[in-house]
Amino acid sequence: MVNHATFRFYEELNDFLPLAKKKVAFAHSFEGTPSIKDIIEAIGVPHAEVNLIQVNGQYVNFTYHLKNNDSVSVYPVSESLEISTVSPLQKKIGKEVKFILDVHLGKLAKHLRMCGFDTAYQNDYDDKKIIQIALDENRIILTRDIGLLKVKIVSHGYYIREQNPKGQLTEVLKRFDLYQTIAPFSRCIKCNGKLESIEKEKVLQDLEPLTQKYFNTFFRCTHCQSIFWEGSHFDHMKNFINTITNSGSR
Repeated sequence: MVNHATFRFYEELNDFLPLAKKKVAFAHSFEGTPSIKDIIEAIGVPHAEVNLIQVNGQYVNFTYHLKNNDSVSVYPVSESLEISTVSPLQKKIGKEVKFILDVHLGKLAKHLRMCGFDTAYQNDYDDKKIIQIALDENRIILTRDIGLLKVKIVSHGYYIREQNPKGQLTEVLKRFDLYQTIAPFSRCIKCNGKLESIEKEKVLQDLEPLTQKYFNTFFRCTHCQSIFWEGSHFDHMKNFINTITNSGSR
């Protein structure tokens, strides 16, 4: 027997839907009594981006089994939605927001580290490794692979809509409300280690002659020991961050 339910997806969850189903209620056919989580993902929306589900006006969790003529409303994980009166499906990630990125987001990883955010990334991480690190270290998965966010054990994840790295950074800062916590040049863009100020005399032997002559302020990564100084590259990054920060204050 074929059953029918009515679905309505809200806010950015519409990004995963075809045009005819965006921002409108639509009918969905199904057989048996499948879990609502399975149906939501079959429609195209990964569970990691879903935070609230209402069925016939009542809040349910992912284990709810869909019934004929159910009316379903699905809401995203969003800083802009007021959900304090109900219990969300996604658990709080904790005070410090930490990320792990998939292989497609190497430039975004550098941008996030430049802004001071704890960002795990290696271009040889496969999906299994990314998920394990996310679970072990309480990290949010950022990905361009919707399928990764549909893996059952993934608890925190976000699908990056933008394709341009600068746009991706702005997207993440807005989505997780991070503009007030930007800490420029506090992390190594190479390995994600923390940077510490270091006296010039202690790194003098590692510097090129012109660097020795013209620069006096230096930082060293506590993990990979890379050395950074306030050269032209520093000015370019500073201007980049200022542009991003100013756009977020408008």
